[in-house]
Amino acid sequence: MEVIYLGLWNTPEQIVEAAVQEDVDVVGLSILSGAHDVLAPAVRKLLDEKGLKDVLLLVGGTIPLEDVEFLKKNGVAEVFVPGTPIKAISEFIRKNVKPRR
Repeated sequence: MEVIYLGLWNTPEQIVEAAVQEDVDVVGLSILSGAHDVLAPAVRKLLDEKGLKDVLLLVGGTIPLEDVEFLKKNGVAEVFVPGTPIKAISEFIRKNVKPRR
């Protein structure tokens, strides 16, 4: 896997533009600010508008467990809370990325 790190404080538009430019299979958001309920659905919407409906959207960080269902209903494939082993995340990605033609 190749990881492209955009740094801190990117807008949903910047994230999706990078996803388009880099032809990604997965977008992972690390959110510690509490804005996950706004940012993740905005990124999903923009990904879909750009024709990237198959791109997995993952969210990690300090996400309250009561918000996980909302995020999944709004296009997040999986939510990873603090302490999730990297192996679990990579296995989820391997199982869920759609093969390219």
